[in-house]
Amino acid sequence: MTKKELTLAIIKRLKKEYPDAGCTLDYNQAWKLLVSVRLAAQCTDARVNVVVQDLYARYPDVAALAAADVEEIEQIVRPCGLGRSKARDISACMKILKEKYGGKVPEDFEALLELPGVGRKSANLIMGDVFGKPAIVTDTHCIRLVNRMGLVDGIKEPKKVEMVLWKLVPPEEGSDFCHRLVYHGRDICTARTKPFCDKCCINDICRKKGI
Repeated sequence: MTKKELTLAIIKRLKKEYPDAGCTLDYNQAWKLLVSVRLAAQCTDARVNVVVQDLYARYPDVAALAAADVEEIEQIVRPCGLGRSKARDISACMKILKEKYGGKVPEDFEALLELPGVGRKSANLIMGDVFGKPAIVTDTHCIRLVNRMGLVDGIKEPKKVEMVLWKLVPPEEGSDFCHRLVYHGRDICTARTKPFCDKCCINDICRKKGI
């Protein structure tokens, strides 16, 4: 089985196992996902979903958050960790959205990368979940799993993993595939030395079972 064939087989099985997998960050507007994904760095999505409720209650739109005092933002987002840097990035990002894009999130990958606190992972998440464009989100779950499965050979740098996956994953499957990797990584293929391979839906085709 080639890597392309293996990839398609894994996508098919994960789709059956997690048919409704989607982004685990709560949002109903593009700018809110932009804020949440910044807060999610080194923090669980579950905690972010709680913290942003207070943030949005106080600052309900881009203009309000752009005008907010950075220290006040920091006080609210501190439970997510790295409060100072995250608050600074969120404030600067909202100011740019307000002043340059009329409060809208740009539908362009390179423009997203120019926003404070937005890297390739965040930009891909926005492109896939908000705009329905092809996307590969290489978070920690994705990187761990595709290496274990044998789709990627010992590559840990996110951009390099992303570039390999672009060649293997059909464009229309990329975003959902990465979401399913998150679910699978939390439930089965955990960061433990020995993941739960006996419960895994791809245990007969995974090339690095038990590693």
